[in-house]
Amino acid sequence: MSLKEIRNFDYTILLCEKMKETRAFYKDVMGFPLELDLENWVTFRVGVTLLTLRPRGRGPAWDDDGPSVSGAAAVQLAFRVPPPAVDACHAELVTKGVTIVREPTDLPEWRHRTLFFRDPEDNVIEIYAEY
Repeated sequence: MSLKEIRNFDYTILLCEKMKETRAFYKDVMGFPLELDLENWVTFRVGVTLLTLRPRGRGPAWDDDGPSVSGAAAVQLAFRVPPPAVDACHAELVTKGVTIVREPTDLPEWRHRTLFFRDPEDNVIEIYAEY
């Protein structure tokens, strides 16, 4: 066995300073179903992948995550949808009061239609469709 055996991306953990707000964002705004809901560990099911939130600080397997930089994204999450859904997602996000960073835009060099916004932790969220 070696690193060449890796075939799947199983989960992502977002380190949070605003656990309650971030939990509410992914549950209520994004509509992701809760898989596990503990005070310091919240997991959502997104297709076959898990998106987990935990407080920033001492982790279960290391000493400390280090400080975050206010206003700077730590990660960009991209969610693929069918082409007509990008504009529908944009309209839904606007009605939910989400600040849009970049409205639906075609990126012909990538053959993508994209939409960008941020979560409460300032992570960049992309919803895109391939065409």
